[in-house]
Amino acid sequence: MSRGGRGGESAARSTALGRAERAAERVAKLVESVPPGSRLGTKEELRTLCDVSVGTFNEALRLLQSRGLVTVKPGPGGGLFSAEQSPMARLGNAVLALDAQQNDVANAVRIRDALDPLLIEDALWHASPADIAGLREHISAMEWAVSDADPVGFVHANWRLHAAIAAISPNALLSSLYTSLLDLIEEHTLSVLPASDQPLAEYIAQRQELHRALVDALDRRDRDEALRLIHEHNTSTAEPH
Repeated sequence: MSRGGRGGESAARSTALGRAERAAERVAKLVESVPPGSRLGTKEELRTLCDVSVGTFNEALRLLQSRGLVTVKPGPGGGLFSAEQSPMARLGNAVLALDAQQNDVANAVRIRDALDPLLIEDALWHASPADIAGLREHISAMEWAVSDADPVGFVHANWRLHAAIAAISPNALLSSLYTSLLDLIEEHTLSVLPASDQPLAEYIAQRQELHRALVDALDRRDRDEALRLIHEHNTSTAEPH
């Protein structure tokens, strides 16, 4: 009888969590339909819209906040608002627009940049012809994004290239840490925005050429050039990708 009681409690909790998830999804769709920073309504208005209990809506709100989708402002005129996109990390003539986890991302970018030279050293020693061929496939994906004037696609292809470089390292701890940092940065990036008068498409074309030259240097086992390029990559434009 006791086991049955615990089973019933577990089923009830699972049902409640399911309702909270569905409520969160409904509010998330509302967030997608309005500009960042828009007022969505009071907690009570949104709870009524979702047709759930106060406890269930509070759980839904916790889910939404943990995903960086909404903010809560108290007082008159307060309520739930779609999260602001926070331009933070510069990509030379572009910036990444991040969700509420921008401080975590800033730290991840700094650590990731510090690890890049270590992974380049490993790639110089350990990259096989098959590894280099795989890196060139990622360079091609970056070229396609440049051709399509798709800065978001370019940044994601760029991160996949760096993940592939990390995978060459025989140091499993280093590779795993680096990949986790890339995942964190990618998870919280909302968009890529222009940061100067230079066209963004022109800028990403320049960055694509730098990465192509980096892979060429790895292929030649040209240590000086590879380290020079990764230094330029991480410092000349203070960019995180």
